Amino acid sequence: MRSFPFSLPLLLLWVLACAACSQTDEMASPNGKVVLTPGRQADGSTSLTVTYVSGTKQTEVIQISAVGIRTRSGRGVGMRFVRTDAPLRLAELYPMLTGKRLECSNEANEYLCHFRDSLDKEVLMRIRLYNDGVAFRYELPELQDDRLADEQTTYRLPEGVRRWMQPYTPGYEGFYPMVEGGHTTDQRRWGYPALAQPGEDLWVLMAESDVNRLQSGSLLANEESPTDYRIEVLENNQPLHGQWHTPSRVLIAGTLSDVVASTLITDTSQPCGLTDTSWIRPGSVSWIYWAHNHGSKDFQLIKQYIDMAVQLKLPYVLIDWEWDIMGNGGTIEDAVRYANERQVRVLMWYNSSTTWVDEAAGPLFRLNTPEQREKEFAWLRSIGVAGVKIDFFPEDTEPTMAYYQDLLETAAKYHLLVNFHGAAIPRGWQRTWPHLMTVEAVYGAEWYNNKPVLTTRAAAHNATLPFTRNVIGSMDYTPCTFSDSQHPHITTHAHELALPILFESGLQHWADRPESYLSQPDPVQRLMGELPTVWEESRLLSGYPTDHAVMARRSGNTWYVAGINGTDTARPLSIDWSFLPAGRCQLTLFEDSGHPEENPWHISQLHTNVTGLPATLPCQPRGGFVAVVSASVPQ
Repeated sequence: MRSFPFSLPLLLLWVLACAACSQTDEMASPNGKVVLTPGRQADGSTSLTVTYVSGTKQTEVIQISAVGIRTRSGRGVGMRFVRTDAPLRLAELYPMLTGKRLECSNEANEYLCHFRDSLDKEVLMRIRLYNDGVAFRYELPELQDDRLADEQTTYRLPEGVRRWMQPYTPGYEGFYPMVEGGHTTDQRRWGYPALAQPGEDLWVLMAESDVNRLQSGSLLANEESPTDYRIEVLENNQPLHGQWHTPSRVLIAGTLSDVVASTLITDTSQPCGLTDTSWIRPGSVSWIYWAHNHGSKDFQLIKQYIDMAVQLKLPYVLIDWEWDIMGNGGTIEDAVRYANERQVRVLMWYNSSTTWVDEAAGPLFRLNTPEQREKEFAWLRSIGVAGVKIDFFPEDTEPTMAYYQDLLETAAKYHLLVNFHGAAIPRGWQRTWPHLMTVEAVYGAEWYNNKPVLTTRAAAHNATLPFTRNVIGSMDYTPCTFSDSQHPHITTHAHELALPILFESGLQHWADRPESYLSQPDPVQRLMGELPTVWEESRLLSGYPTDHAVMARRSGNTWYVAGINGTDTARPLSIDWSFLPAGRCQLTLFEDSGHPEENPWHISQLHTNVTGLPATLPCQPRGGFVAVVSASVPQ
């Protein structure tokens, strides 16, 4: 793995050849496709309109019908525009250790807009126009023991615009139902990310990034109008002094492929602060909880999952809750020793001990103070543990967001990987803290344990997540289970095998029973052991939320293409192979046989020119496929 210091980001910043101006009629991205135009509402307040230019056509993406931030002292109230400074050009290359690609390009035009509020104090709005969207934040200088009150920023989506939005819950574990028009139900609070389709091939994803200490997360609220979504800031009672700014408000815009490929969330986040990242190793994980809710307190069961990791060549095993009361022949230290002797690295579960404490399992109250974290993480390091999964967080208030970063900071000191569960959505921290491997914040396969809801909704839900939740960061869905948990699944085997490719996660947890995985054909087992969890390149080949998704990801000279059918009807899925270099290749194809009772798999291999690859592949209802295309082979 490569290392990259905080003090030397690959950053080039230069002033464009234009003078400072009293106002800017139009702001544009470097390629001119994303345009932001200031306007005025009837009451004289400032509004902003984002448009997208394709050829000679210019389409409205979204209107920011209100802007502003307010503190308890009245700062930010009655903002009136003064001027916009000359734009700056930002160009940056930075590496990632997880995510959609290992090297990201960050290019934008930055505009600094000056306002004066009713107290005649300065309020700044820093706006960046990217080729794939817009990011902006408010900056308040010269604060004196002030506190945040609220924010006025409002996104307006016209009637008739389709939208896929998740009702807000602190754990972000919900569905993204499609609504055509405005939200008119009793539901009035919506979580990020929120997807909308303002044009035939034009999409916008609303999110936020770069939430740091002294900041809280936010959500979208539309109490006053079914089409207006105001940013509602969660609790932040910290006193603010000197200069303070909000997190970045992010609008990813373009085609659906542009949205899926975007790295805007990490582009707008703080660079890595670690001088050594050589110890950070993403990978696949053997996980017990899905099949055995309380299995981590059973030493003999844990041994089975360690042995499964050995057989499938998975580098990690996760020992989940209740390991602190492990019995049946061994303790947690015995389990760690057993794994380390077999070259399997151990990850261990912890309760954040900030919510649900009265009913939740342990270990509890081991990470909540600096002294507790130091003691616990030092012990983990001493016995050879590789990382932690920390679960059950409250909503995204300022104290919670600070706690996440305290955990990440101390974990980095002891070289521990981190997985947050029951937690906030990603907000770019995987760039700042690259040992943050993944975050749950999704209605994932774990829910087969809890309720029967996912059984009939999984296929459509799975075909929505690549366009919503997984756009903004690694997603610990715990994919690919062939047997049943407490409640059955009706997605096919090939659909399930496609998910660890379709869904990006620095740690990919394999959750099924050992006997289920080890009964699969040898090619399936080999694929599980060889499947990367980091990618040099990712491309959406086709898809539409709830309907289908086909994704291609590259590792070295091998492309992994995964497709799923989100519907209950058999249908072909098209694949455009033009992204592959010309020449000979080897295709290994994993499909559903159509006869699951006899043999669920149809596995084939083909040596051909790229032009001879199949343009369509049939998919069973709720089915899928995986295509592994290797580098050129001799004719």
